[in-house]
Amino acid sequence: MSRQRSTVARHARLRSPHPAKQALKLIAVAAVVALVATAGVASYIVYDLSAKVTSKAVALEDDVAQPPTMGAFEGDFSVLIVGTDECEEELKAALGDRCTGADSEGQLNDVNMLMHVSENPRRVTVISFPRDLMVAVPSCTREDGSTTSAMSKQPLNSVYGVAGLGCVASTISALTDFDIPFAAKVSFGGVVNITDAIGGVEVCIGNNGIRDYYTGIDWEAGMQTVKGLDALQFLRTRHGVGDESDLARIGNQQQYMSRLAHKLRSEEVLADAGSLYRLANAAVDNIEPSESLTNPLRLVQLALAIKDVPFEDITFVQYPVVDDSADSNKVVPDSSSAEILMTAIAENKSLEINGKAGSNGGVIEVTPTDEPEAPASEEPTETASEAPADGTVALPGNVNGTSADQETCSAGNGR
Repeated sequence: MSRQRSTVARHARLRSPHPAKQALKLIAVAAVVALVATAGVASYIVYDLSAKVTSKAVALEDDVAQPPTMGAFEGDFSVLIVGTDECEEELKAALGDRCTGADSEGQLNDVNMLMHVSENPRRVTVISFPRDLMVAVPSCTREDGSTTSAMSKQPLNSVYGVAGLGCVASTISALTDFDIPFAAKVSFGGVVNITDAIGGVEVCIGNNGIRDYYTGIDWEAGMQTVKGLDALQFLRTRHGVGDESDLARIGNQQQYMSRLAHKLRSEEVLADAGSLYRLANAAVDNIEPSESLTNPLRLVQLALAIKDVPFEDITFVQYPVVDDSADSNKVVPDSSSAEILMTAIAENKSLEINGKAGSNGGVIEVTPTDEPEAPASEEPTETASEAPADGTVALPGNVNGTSADQETCSAGNGR
């Protein structure tokens, strides 16, 4: 069980850094990193691409003790995916005002997601941390060898700018009490390339559609296949869904991740060696990994550990928060709810979600028979309606999320 405090990644430093590329807003690439090696073409793909991955790897302080082999990874493990909001030259025109203001040169880790894979029976839990979450930041080591001072309360999305990927890993590790031996930063351009490599992802647009001036989206309700810049803008849209908050956007991103997971496991992708190779190339070209993710055998191990996890055991949740009394635009951890959630994950319990499908009205849950043009909104109860089954933990009502076998639609604000 990996919930043991450690200093993993606490004093991480970059080795042979790759020029920074801008990172996307989803954890789907966590699945890409692990799943590129599945379905019989693992060795061919991973060995061919391993040199490209190693060239831009980030060193974490501690590596996993388990040596890489051709078998599945033993025990549980966690992978941190960080998305930094930067302005890539080729995307500046599409990102508009974001890349023309005073903050256009900044590096903010606006997306932070922790994927935990349990030991047998295997379960996958993806935890999204709000960008405006106020957290304690430990002392970290920068690329140049200098160290930063520990800080008691800072916005989570400022941590990457403090000391890079390793510092974000240390911060999330301290917050969750989970070891984080694997981490990766993913570029904005990766959204375009990875989505295109598999022919796009079909998403569901609910209510009256999405109309968002800031991202240029003006889509009617219904099923929509997104690829390229459309996929990027769908993941970026905040003003087009729910109450137009970052918390609402998280639910929309999780819809994309769930549908991407289904696409990655479909015969359309796994049975096509060419698609897998294009996917692997796109992932490698747009990921800055920890050195622990550069060994090809390690990638195979991680892939084998998760490739057969049923969709009902893949869960997407948002880390529970409450409003910050000192700043209405920020949130702080709900420690009691977070303890229940993280303990249940560490003990490999089945999770019963009693919150909403997404925070702040970002998505609405539908059944397979519902028409996507006008999905019915179901307000979940704040507490469990009945006692959970043996071994299942009923989560507090402010832990929002879904499993990958549930369908959600964007709660569009189109008018």
